[in-house]
Amino acid sequence: MPATEADLFARFDALGIKHVTHRHRPVFTVEEGRDLKESMPGGHTKNLFLKDKKGAIFLICAISSTAIDLTATSKLIGSGRFSFGSAERLMEYLGVAPGSVTLFAIINDPERKVTLVLDEALFALDPVNFHPLKNDATTAISPADLLKFVRSLGREPIRLAFDAEGIPTRIEPDAAPAHL
Repeated sequence: MPATEADLFARFDALGIKHVTHRHRPVFTVEEGRDLKESMPGGHTKNLFLKDKKGAIFLICAISSTAIDLTATSKLIGSGRFSFGSAERLMEYLGVAPGSVTLFAIINDPERKVTLVLDEALFALDPVNFHPLKNDATTAISPADLLKFVRSLGREPIRLAFDAEGIPTRIEPDAAPAHL
């Protein structure tokens, strides 16, 4: 059974993560929620649920204005060509419906089948805003607490910085070969 918003908030509370949630009408795209975001401080996000041609699953979480070249990103992280994951796969892997894709949904992936990729720009804005598993609310947390949450789930995300054209550079984990 997927985690509920109450489960998510209980985890935040147990970890000492300060969070503020704003209720609003359901929004399904970054553009659709633009007016709502004007009244909420911090960085607003987009979240891409992807699969590659090899069947691996990825969640890319970025600032909403970040350009992302998916071809360059897949090459940099060593995956096959990306395509968007189906609604069925989204529910299977992250336990959320289309329009509610969020970093917080990794709480529903205890087997860590989804590779998490984070835009480095998330760490320059405080707070950062994500849906709390449904698209009728937005929850704000600090970038440091974002990492605390991710790491509490036994994950170390891939961190990428994207230039104006959406070309990524790897920040973490270090891209250097293990023997160096």
